[in-house]
Amino acid sequence: MAQRVSQLDALVEDKRVNAGLAWLLVGFLVIVMIGSLVQDDLLWAMFAGSVAALALVPPVAFRNTEAMLPWEVLILAALPVLGRELATLALTTRVATYLSVAALALIVAVELHVFTPVRMNHWFAVLFVVIATIATAGVWAVVQWLSDIYLGTHLLHSEYRLMWDFVYATVVGIVAGIVFEWYFRRVIPAEERLPAEIQEHLE
Repeated sequence: MAQRVSQLDALVEDKRVNAGLAWLLVGFLVIVMIGSLVQDDLLWAMFAGSVAALALVPPVAFRNTEAMLPWEVLILAALPVLGRELATLALTTRVATYLSVAALALIVAVELHVFTPVRMNHWFAVLFVVIATIATAGVWAVVQWLSDIYLGTHLLHSEYRLMWDFVYATVVGIVAGIVFEWYFRRVIPAEERLPAEIQEHLE
């Protein structure tokens, strides 16, 4: 049993497998974006497109299809989108929104940590993800407000609910920060998923 688990770990940690899974998730996000555009759901089309665009920054910058984020980061962003597509309860939709915002912040943090000379100590890594999540939630709130004004949507119902949205986003951001510090910096360092030539370039 232990041997099977180690074989599975080795498979998932393989650079090509990681890149393949990441590209599949990017493809899923692009399909969601197109589907949202067809349904005139411009906000979620923009969100799915933004996640896909962020995921494509490393392979485009390094001109290497294997220079992808860890697939776990992208699935954290893709799952809320899927949950939102299948949601039947308003609460589920709102939770998906908070997770999506945190996933965007997590993607930015991992890209900065892996693909740039930026190195964060433990407490700052968590703080950065939390602040990035709150900032992203603020931008998302402004986008929803503009959509309500110019597109006739009804996404923002009250200031009271909006403030609670920020509270929930902050809590989810703290969880995302801990995940970033514990998982992507300690358990499975994200830079180990990169091709050798890119690792040498970043050293």
